[in-house]
Amino acid sequence: MDAHPLKLKVRSYAAETPFIRSLVFDVDGGVVPQWQAGAHVRVALPNGGDRPYSLMTLPGLPEGALALGVLREEASSGGSQFMHALKIGDVVQASAPVNNFQLHEGAAPALLFAGGIGITPILSMAAELATRGSPYRLHYAGRTQGLLAFLPQLQEICAKGLSVHYDSDESRLDIAAALGEAAADAHIYVCGPAGMIEAVRAAALARTILADHMHYELFKAEQPSSPDKPFEVELKSSGQVVSVAAGQTIIQALEAAGHDVLYDCQRGDCGICQCGVIAGVPDHRDVILSDDEKASNKVMQICVSRAKSERLVLDL
Repeated sequence: MDAHPLKLKVRSYAAETPFIRSLVFDVDGGVVPQWQAGAHVRVALPNGGDRPYSLMTLPGLPEGALALGVLREEASSGGSQFMHALKIGDVVQASAPVNNFQLHEGAAPALLFAGGIGITPILSMAAELATRGSPYRLHYAGRTQGLLAFLPQLQEICAKGLSVHYDSDESRLDIAAALGEAAADAHIYVCGPAGMIEAVRAAALARTILADHMHYELFKAEQPSSPDKPFEVELKSSGQVVSVAAGQTIIQALEAAGHDVLYDCQRGDCGICQCGVIAGVPDHRDVILSDDEKASNKVMQICVSRAKSERLVLDL
């Protein structure tokens, strides 16, 4: 099955901030896939890899078009540079929409947190909640003024349901206070840097918010590929040793060796690919495991995490 069945043609683009670009695409062939808030597509890159980008519900978006928001990373491994260089008429290949970050059903209120480029799925959630008529509040945080993208669109969508916060002044986000104002049955959604996700999770845990009412998705900066070193993975069941190259994930190496591996997000935020570690020291890069679980080195997420030791023995 083709991993990138969609052909997307650049219709327009705009600089939302000095670092964030919005891109609007027409679907080549005219068949626009159905999707809901929280969904993303994976855009194929020239180097053979791909990168996930959340689909956006922007006011005034032409019917049949798809919109993405892309942060240009200083330490880019190719994705953001490629996306920021696209011009009108360029065509890219992308996966069908995938949604690991779905809105809850029903009338329960929602509390939305977004940090930086993490606003992209949260914006679509706000738009869907507004369309439903469901109660919600959106807290959008950034370092300083001028760095938050899509504010005019958010103000149109959210009206008085939007709170904007800057780390540099008195508007700085108070997560505990925001959670304290939420209804007891509210669903919590957060997307942004790992530190923000962990802070919201910790504050929600302190308020004994139900685990199934807590939803999050990580938007992390691309990591430069140069520090990654090759290592080996040994499979406990067979003793087979598989080499993992510097530019390769454990999952990719296992698939190349003919193994069928269970996984989903490939970003370290869903937990589907978790497996046991028998020996060796993982280089944990996920946001699923607690600090204690990471320190134990007994489990790891093989979609993003690597090895600090020369070999890992995995319970596979």
